[in-house]
Amino acid sequence: MSIEVKVPAVGESISSGIVSVWHKKSGEQVKAGDPLFTLETDKVSTEIVAEKDGILQTLVAEGAEVKIGEVVAEIQEGSGDAAKPAEKPSAAKSEAKPAPAAAEKSSDALSPAVRRVVTEEKLDPQEIRGTGKGGRVTKNDAVTAAQNRAASPEPASAPARPAENLSEKKAPAQSENGRFTRKKMSPLRRKIATQLVMAQHTAAILTTFNECDMTEVQTLRGKSQEAFTKKNGLKLGFMSFFIKATVEALKAVPQINSRIEGDDMILNHYYDIGVAVGTERGLVVPVVRDADKKSFAEVERAIAEYATKAREGKIKIEDLQSGTFTISNGGVYGSMMGTPILNPPQSGILGMHAIIKRPVAIKDAVVIRPMMYLALSYDHRAVDGKEAVTFLVTLKQCIEDPKKLPLDF
Repeated sequence: MSIEVKVPAVGESISSGIVSVWHKKSGEQVKAGDPLFTLETDKVSTEIVAEKDGILQTLVAEGAEVKIGEVVAEIQEGSGDAAKPAEKPSAAKSEAKPAPAAAEKSSDALSPAVRRVVTEEKLDPQEIRGTGKGGRVTKNDAVTAAQNRAASPEPASAPARPAENLSEKKAPAQSENGRFTRKKMSPLRRKIATQLVMAQHTAAILTTFNECDMTEVQTLRGKSQEAFTKKNGLKLGFMSFFIKATVEALKAVPQINSRIEGDDMILNHYYDIGVAVGTERGLVVPVVRDADKKSFAEVERAIAEYATKAREGKIKIEDLQSGTFTISNGGVYGSMMGTPILNPPQSGILGMHAIIKRPVAIKDAVVIRPMMYLALSYDHRAVDGKEAVTFLVTLKQCIEDPKKLPLDF
Protein backbone atom coordinates (compact mmCIF):
# COMPACT_ATOMS: atom_id res chain seq x y z
CA MET A 1 0.00 0.00 0.00
CA SER A 2 1.29 3.46 -0.88
CA ILE A 3 0.75 6.64 1.13
CA GLU A 4 0.76 10.02 -0.59
CA VAL A 5 2.96 12.75 0.86
CA LYS A 6 1.19 16.06 0.30
CA VAL A 7 2.32 19.63 0.88
CA PRO A 8 0.56 20.66 4.11
CA ALA A 9 -1.00 24.03 4.88
CA VAL A 10 1.59 26.01 6.84
CA GLY A 11 -0.28 29.25 7.45
CA GLU A 12 -2.96 31.58 6.24
CA SER A 13 -2.42 33.26 2.86
CA ILE A 14 0.34 30.78 1.92
CA SER A 15 -0.65 28.93 -1.26
CA SER A 16 2.68 27.57 -2.48
CA GLY A 17 6.28 26.91 -1.54
CA ILE A 18 9.54 25.46 -2.79
CA VAL A 19 10.97 22.03 -1.99
CA SER A 20 14.35 23.43 -1.03
CA VAL A 21 15.99 20.13 -0.04
CA TRP A 22 15.11 16.45 0.25
CA HIS A 23 16.48 15.01 3.50
CA LYS A 24 15.77 11.46 2.28
CA LYS A 25 16.54 10.11 -1.17
CA SER A 26 14.11 8.31 -3.44
CA GLY A 27 14.19 4.58 -2.68
CA GLU A 28 15.45 5.14 0.86
CA GLN A 29 13.83 3.57 3.92
CA VAL A 30 12.10 6.10 6.18
CA LYS A 31 10.44 5.88 9.56
CA ALA A 32 7.46 7.78 10.93
CA GLY A 33 8.69 11.15 12.20
CA ASP A 34 11.75 11.31 9.94
CA PRO A 35 12.14 14.67 8.15
CA LEU A 36 11.49 14.13 4.43
CA PHE A 37 12.00 17.59 2.94
CA THR A 38 12.13 21.28 3.79
CA LEU A 39 9.32 23.43 2.41
CA GLU A 40 10.43 27.05 1.94
CA THR A 41 7.63 29.59 1.75
CA ASP A 42 7.54 33.37 1.61
CA LYS A 43 7.47 33.53 5.41
CA VAL A 44 9.04 30.44 6.98
CA SER A 45 10.85 27.18 6.26
CA THR A 46 9.16 24.04 7.56
CA GLU A 47 10.42 20.48 7.78
CA ILE A 48 7.81 17.97 6.55
CA VAL A 49 8.06 14.57 8.27
CA ALA A 50 6.98 11.07 7.31
CA GLU A 51 3.68 9.84 8.74
CA LYS A 52 4.40 6.12 8.18
CA ASP A 53 7.33 3.72 7.84
CA GLY A 54 8.23 2.61 4.32
CA ILE A 55 10.19 3.27 1.15
CA LEU A 56 10.21 6.86 -0.12
CA GLN A 57 9.55 7.62 -3.78
CA THR A 58 10.00 11.32 -4.57
CA LEU A 59 7.87 12.82 -7.34
CA VAL A 60 9.34 16.34 -7.59
CA ALA A 61 12.90 17.60 -7.70
CA GLU A 62 14.68 19.91 -5.30
CA GLY A 63 13.97 23.53 -6.15
CA ALA A 64 10.52 22.78 -7.57
CA GLU A 65 7.67 25.12 -6.68
CA VAL A 66 4.66 23.21 -5.37
CA LYS A 67 1.12 24.09 -4.35
CA ILE A 68 -0.46 23.42 -0.96
CA GLY A 69 -2.08 19.99 -1.14
CA GLU A 70 0.07 18.79 -4.06
CA VAL A 71 1.45 15.23 -3.87
CA VAL A 72 5.25 15.42 -3.85
CA ALA A 73 6.15 11.86 -2.84
CA GLU A 74 4.79 8.44 -2.00
CA ILE A 75 5.74 6.08 0.79
CA GLN A 76 5.49 2.39 -0.03
CA GLU A 77 4.72 0.61 3.23
CA GLY A 78 7.20 -2.10 4.16
CA SER A 79 10.95 -2.37 4.66
CA GLY A 80 13.70 -2.03 2.13
CA ASP A 81 14.62 -5.72 2.52
CA ALA A 82 11.06 -6.75 1.74
CA ALA A 83 10.98 -4.57 -1.34
CA LYS A 84 14.23 -5.84 -2.90
CA PRO A 85 13.01 -9.30 -3.98
CA ALA A 86 10.06 -7.69 -5.76
CA GLU A 87 12.28 -5.13 -7.46
CA LYS A 88 14.91 -7.64 -8.62
CA PRO A 89 13.24 -11.02 -9.34
CA SER A 90 15.48 -13.94 -10.22
CA ALA A 91 15.92 -14.91 -13.85
CA ALA A 92 14.14 -18.21 -13.34
CA LYS A 93 11.06 -16.59 -11.86
CA SER A 94 10.92 -13.91 -14.53
CA GLU A 95 11.10 -16.54 -17.28
CA ALA A 96 8.51 -18.77 -15.68
CA LYS A 97 5.98 -16.05 -15.01
CA PRO A 98 6.21 -13.23 -17.59
CA ALA A 99 2.49 -12.47 -17.50
CA PRO A 100 2.28 -10.76 -14.07
CA ALA A 101 5.13 -8.37 -14.96
CA ALA A 102 3.40 -7.40 -18.15
CA ALA A 103 0.12 -6.97 -16.37
CA GLU A 104 1.77 -4.77 -13.75
CA LYS A 105 2.83 -2.31 -16.46
CA SER A 106 -0.38 -2.39 -18.46
CA SER A 107 -2.30 0.88 -18.76
CA ASP A 108 -5.07 -0.43 -16.53
CA ALA A 109 -2.64 -1.18 -13.70
CA LEU A 110 -1.12 2.31 -13.67
CA SER A 111 -2.18 4.91 -11.12
CA PRO A 112 -4.02 7.99 -12.45
CA ALA A 113 -0.95 10.19 -11.92
CA VAL A 114 1.31 7.78 -13.81
CA ARG A 115 -1.25 7.24 -16.56
CA ARG A 116 -1.47 11.01 -17.10
CA VAL A 117 2.31 11.32 -17.54
CA VAL A 118 2.40 8.30 -19.87
CA THR A 119 -0.41 9.74 -22.01
CA GLU A 120 0.97 13.28 -22.15
CA GLU A 121 4.53 12.16 -22.91
CA LYS A 122 3.41 9.30 -25.22
CA LEU A 123 5.46 6.70 -23.34
CA ASP A 124 5.32 2.91 -23.65
CA PRO A 125 4.58 1.50 -20.16
CA GLN A 126 6.48 -1.69 -21.05
CA GLU A 127 9.69 0.31 -21.50
CA ILE A 128 9.49 2.03 -18.10
CA ARG A 129 11.48 0.45 -15.29
CA GLY A 130 9.28 0.30 -12.19
CA THR A 131 10.87 0.95 -8.79
CA GLY A 132 7.70 0.66 -6.74
CA LYS A 133 6.56 -2.28 -4.68
CA GLY A 134 6.47 -5.41 -6.82
CA GLY A 135 8.00 -3.53 -9.73
CA ARG A 136 5.07 -1.12 -9.94
CA VAL A 137 5.62 1.99 -12.04
CA THR A 138 5.47 5.21 -9.97
CA LYS A 139 4.98 8.75 -11.18
CA ASN A 140 8.67 9.40 -10.55
CA ASP A 141 9.56 6.46 -12.83
CA ALA A 142 7.38 7.90 -15.61
CA VAL A 143 8.83 11.40 -15.21
CA THR A 144 12.38 9.99 -15.19
CA ALA A 145 11.65 8.00 -18.35
CA ALA A 146 10.35 11.13 -20.07
CA GLN A 147 13.42 13.09 -19.00
CA ASN A 148 15.80 10.36 -20.14
CA ARG A 149 14.10 10.24 -23.52
CA ALA A 150 14.40 14.01 -23.86
CA ALA A 151 18.06 13.90 -22.83
CA SER A 152 19.00 10.97 -25.12
CA PRO A 153 20.95 11.88 -28.31
CA GLU A 154 18.91 12.31 -31.45
CA PRO A 155 19.71 10.66 -34.80
CA ALA A 156 22.86 11.80 -36.56
CA SER A 157 20.86 13.70 -39.15
CA ALA A 158 19.41 15.94 -36.48
CA PRO A 159 21.56 18.69 -34.92
CA ALA A 160 22.50 18.40 -31.26
CA ARG A 161 20.27 20.26 -28.83
CA PRO A 162 22.39 21.32 -25.82
CA ALA A 163 19.42 23.14 -24.34
CA GLU A 164 17.90 19.76 -23.48
CA ASN A 165 20.70 19.05 -21.01
CA LEU A 166 18.96 18.62 -17.66
CA SER A 167 21.93 19.85 -15.65
CA GLU A 168 21.72 23.15 -17.49
CA LYS A 169 18.06 23.47 -16.54
CA LYS A 170 18.83 23.02 -12.86
CA ALA A 171 21.88 25.31 -12.71
CA PRO A 172 21.54 29.08 -12.37
CA ALA A 173 21.71 30.82 -15.75
CA GLN A 174 25.09 32.43 -16.28
CA SER A 175 26.35 34.85 -18.87
CA GLU A 176 28.76 33.48 -21.47
CA ASN A 177 31.72 35.40 -20.04
CA GLY A 178 30.85 34.59 -16.41
CA ARG A 179 30.34 38.22 -15.40
CA PHE A 180 27.01 37.58 -13.64
CA THR A 181 24.72 34.81 -12.44
CA ARG A 182 20.95 34.85 -12.80
CA LYS A 183 18.81 32.89 -10.34
CA LYS A 184 15.27 32.93 -9.03
CA MET A 185 14.54 34.95 -5.92
CA SER A 186 13.55 32.80 -2.96
CA PRO A 187 9.94 33.07 -1.73
CA LEU A 188 11.14 34.82 1.44
CA ARG A 189 13.16 37.37 -0.52
CA ARG A 190 10.19 38.02 -2.84
CA LYS A 191 7.96 38.53 0.21
CA ILE A 192 10.46 40.93 1.79
CA ALA A 193 10.66 42.89 -1.45
CA THR A 194 6.87 43.10 -1.73
CA GLN A 195 6.46 44.18 1.90
CA LEU A 196 9.11 46.89 1.66
CA VAL A 197 7.68 48.34 -1.53
CA MET A 198 4.16 48.19 -0.09
CA ALA A 199 5.34 50.04 3.04
CA GLN A 200 6.92 52.78 0.93
CA HIS A 201 3.81 53.15 -1.23
CA THR A 202 1.11 53.01 1.45
CA ALA A 203 2.59 54.79 4.50
CA ALA A 204 3.88 58.33 4.99
CA ILE A 205 7.25 57.24 6.40
CA LEU A 206 9.37 59.76 8.26
CA THR A 207 12.47 59.15 10.41
CA THR A 208 13.70 61.10 13.42
CA PHE A 209 16.99 60.59 15.27
CA ASN A 210 18.53 60.84 18.70
CA GLU A 211 21.51 59.39 20.53
CA CYS A 212 21.96 57.80 23.91
CA ASP A 213 24.86 57.34 26.30
CA MET A 214 25.34 53.62 26.99
CA THR A 215 27.59 54.12 30.04
CA GLU A 216 25.05 53.26 32.75
CA VAL A 217 23.64 50.23 30.91
CA GLN A 218 27.14 48.88 30.28
CA THR A 219 28.08 49.40 33.93
CA LEU A 220 24.91 47.75 35.25
CA ARG A 221 25.21 44.88 32.80
CA GLY A 222 28.83 44.29 33.79
CA LYS A 223 28.00 44.22 37.52
CA SER A 224 24.99 41.94 37.08
CA GLN A 225 26.29 39.58 34.39
CA GLU A 226 27.81 36.88 36.60
CA ALA A 227 24.84 36.61 38.97
CA PHE A 228 22.34 36.83 36.08
CA THR A 229 24.07 34.07 34.12
CA LYS A 230 24.37 31.84 37.17
CA LYS A 231 20.70 32.30 38.05
CA ASN A 232 19.16 32.04 34.58
CA GLY A 233 21.62 30.03 32.51
CA LEU A 234 22.01 32.72 29.82
CA LYS A 235 23.75 36.06 29.41
CA LEU A 236 22.20 39.48 29.96
CA GLY A 237 22.30 41.35 26.65
CA PHE A 238 21.54 44.87 25.53
CA MET A 239 18.37 43.96 23.64
CA SER A 240 16.36 43.23 26.79
CA PHE A 241 17.13 46.76 28.03
CA PHE A 242 15.92 48.25 24.76
CA ILE A 243 12.77 46.14 24.67
CA LYS A 244 11.91 47.21 28.22
CA ALA A 245 12.73 50.85 27.41
CA THR A 246 10.60 50.60 24.25
CA VAL A 247 7.63 49.38 26.29
CA GLU A 248 7.98 52.39 28.61
CA ALA A 249 8.19 54.75 25.62
CA LEU A 250 5.13 53.15 23.99
CA LYS A 251 3.19 53.61 27.23
CA ALA A 252 4.17 57.28 27.18
CA VAL A 253 3.23 57.66 23.49
CA PRO A 254 0.45 55.11 22.74
CA GLN A 255 -0.11 56.48 19.21
CA ILE A 256 3.07 54.72 18.08
CA ASN A 257 1.70 51.40 19.34
CA SER A 258 -1.06 51.56 16.71
CA ARG A 259 -2.01 50.65 13.17
CA ILE A 260 -4.29 52.10 10.52
CA GLU A 261 -7.07 49.99 8.99
CA GLY A 262 -8.99 51.87 6.33
CA ASP A 263 -10.43 54.96 7.99
CA ASP A 264 -9.88 53.56 11.49
CA MET A 265 -6.92 53.79 13.84
CA ILE A 266 -6.41 50.75 16.09
CA LEU A 267 -4.65 51.51 19.38
CA ASN A 268 -3.05 48.39 20.85
CA HIS A 269 -3.14 47.98 24.62
CA TYR A 270 -0.61 45.16 24.62
CA TYR A 271 3.09 45.13 23.78
CA ASP A 272 4.18 42.42 21.33
CA ILE A 273 7.61 43.58 20.21
CA GLY A 274 9.09 42.21 17.00
CA VAL A 275 12.87 41.72 16.93
CA ALA A 276 14.44 41.59 13.47
CA VAL A 277 16.78 38.60 13.04
CA GLY A 278 19.09 38.24 10.05
CA THR A 279 19.48 34.76 8.54
CA GLU A 280 21.12 33.32 5.45
CA ARG A 281 17.69 33.28 3.79
CA GLY A 282 16.82 36.86 4.69
CA LEU A 283 15.34 38.95 7.47
CA VAL A 284 12.60 37.56 9.71
CA VAL A 285 10.87 39.30 12.62
CA PRO A 286 9.80 36.95 15.43
CA VAL A 287 7.63 38.54 18.12
CA VAL A 288 8.28 38.68 21.87
CA ARG A 289 4.73 38.41 23.25
CA ASP A 290 3.59 40.58 26.17
CA ALA A 291 7.04 42.08 26.62
CA ASP A 292 5.74 44.31 29.42
CA LYS A 293 4.88 41.24 31.52
CA LYS A 294 8.12 39.35 30.93
CA SER A 295 11.19 39.56 33.15
CA PHE A 296 14.60 40.43 31.70
CA ALA A 297 15.49 36.73 31.77
CA GLU A 298 12.29 35.75 29.96
CA VAL A 299 12.91 38.38 27.29
CA GLU A 300 16.52 37.24 26.78
CA ARG A 301 15.42 33.60 26.59
CA ALA A 302 12.71 34.36 24.04
CA ILE A 303 15.18 36.29 21.86
CA ALA A 304 17.78 33.49 22.04
CA GLU A 305 15.24 30.80 21.18
CA TYR A 306 13.86 32.75 18.24
CA ALA A 307 17.33 33.49 16.89
CA THR A 308 18.26 29.79 17.02
CA LYS A 309 15.01 28.69 15.38
CA ALA A 310 15.32 31.33 12.66
CA ARG A 311 18.88 30.39 11.73
CA GLU A 312 18.00 26.67 11.72
CA GLY A 313 14.95 27.32 9.54
CA LYS A 314 12.57 26.00 12.20
CA ILE A 315 10.67 29.17 13.03
CA LYS A 316 6.88 28.88 12.75
CA ILE A 317 4.44 31.21 11.07
CA GLU A 318 2.73 32.06 14.36
CA ASP A 319 6.09 33.27 15.73
CA LEU A 320 6.07 36.09 13.18
CA GLN A 321 2.49 37.34 13.41
CA SER A 322 0.72 40.17 15.22
CA GLY A 323 3.63 42.31 16.39
CA THR A 324 2.72 45.88 17.40
CA PHE A 325 6.18 47.47 17.09
CA THR A 326 9.57 46.36 15.72
CA ILE A 327 13.20 46.80 16.78
CA SER A 328 16.00 46.33 14.24
CA ASN A 329 19.57 46.19 15.53
CA GLY A 330 21.88 47.05 12.67
CA GLY A 331 24.61 47.77 15.19
CA VAL A 332 25.54 44.09 15.41
CA TYR A 333 26.76 44.40 11.80
CA GLY A 334 28.59 47.69 12.46
CA SER A 335 25.93 50.09 11.20
CA MET A 336 26.62 53.68 12.28
CA MET A 337 23.35 55.21 11.08
CA GLY A 338 20.35 54.13 9.04
CA THR A 339 16.65 54.70 8.44
CA PRO A 340 14.64 51.52 9.00
CA ILE A 341 11.51 50.85 6.91
CA LEU A 342 8.19 50.14 8.60
CA ASN A 343 6.97 46.59 9.10
CA PRO A 344 3.32 46.92 7.90
CA PRO A 345 0.79 47.41 9.35
CA GLN A 346 2.78 48.75 12.32
CA SER A 347 3.21 52.51 12.77
CA GLY A 348 6.75 52.51 14.16
CA ILE A 349 10.13 50.78 14.04
CA LEU A 350 13.24 51.52 16.11
CA GLY A 351 16.68 51.27 14.56
CA MET A 352 19.60 50.57 16.92
CA HIS A 353 23.15 51.18 15.74
CA ALA A 354 26.72 50.49 16.75
CA ILE A 355 28.05 51.60 20.13
CA ILE A 356 30.94 53.94 19.34
CA LYS A 357 33.12 55.85 21.79
CA ARG A 358 32.85 59.52 20.89
CA PRO A 359 33.70 62.86 22.51
CA VAL A 360 30.58 64.46 23.99
CA ALA A 361 29.99 67.57 26.08
CA ILE A 362 28.77 66.84 29.62
CA LYS A 363 28.54 69.71 32.13
CA ASP A 364 30.73 71.93 29.95
CA ALA A 365 33.44 69.27 29.77
CA VAL A 366 34.37 67.13 26.79
CA VAL A 367 34.48 63.46 27.75
CA ILE A 368 34.66 60.15 25.90
CA ARG A 369 31.47 58.10 26.20
CA PRO A 370 30.06 54.97 24.48
CA MET A 371 27.32 56.45 22.31
CA MET A 372 24.61 54.90 20.14
CA TYR A 373 22.54 56.61 17.46
CA LEU A 374 18.83 55.78 17.52
CA ALA A 375 16.44 56.10 14.59
CA LEU A 376 12.65 55.97 14.78
CA SER A 377 10.80 55.55 11.50
CA TYR A 378 7.08 56.12 11.84
CA ASP A 379 3.90 56.47 9.83
CA HIS A 380 3.19 60.19 9.79
CA ARG A 381 -0.49 59.47 9.10
CA ALA A 382 -0.82 58.09 12.64
CA VAL A 383 2.05 59.76 14.49
CA ASP A 384 3.01 63.43 14.66
CA GLY A 385 6.58 64.68 14.93
CA LYS A 386 6.13 65.76 18.55
CA GLU A 387 5.04 62.24 19.52
CA ALA A 388 7.96 60.65 17.68
CA VAL A 389 10.47 62.91 19.45
CA THR A 390 8.80 62.28 22.81
CA PHE A 391 9.11 58.53 22.22
CA LEU A 392 12.85 58.74 21.51
CA VAL A 393 13.49 61.07 24.45
CA THR A 394 11.65 58.71 26.81
CA LEU A 395 13.60 55.73 25.50
CA LYS A 396 16.88 57.67 25.79
CA GLN A 397 16.12 58.56 29.43
CA CYS A 398 15.39 54.93 30.29
CA ILE A 399 18.66 53.74 28.74
CA GLU A 400 20.78 56.47 30.31
CA ASP A 401 19.13 55.88 33.70
CA PRO A 402 18.20 52.15 33.81
CA LYS A 403 16.67 52.60 37.30
CA LYS A 404 13.64 53.95 35.47
CA LEU A 405 13.08 50.40 34.14
CA PRO A 406 11.47 47.54 36.13
CA LEU A 407 14.77 45.82 36.92
CA ASP A 408 14.23 42.24 38.12
CA PHE A 409 17.62 40.56 37.75
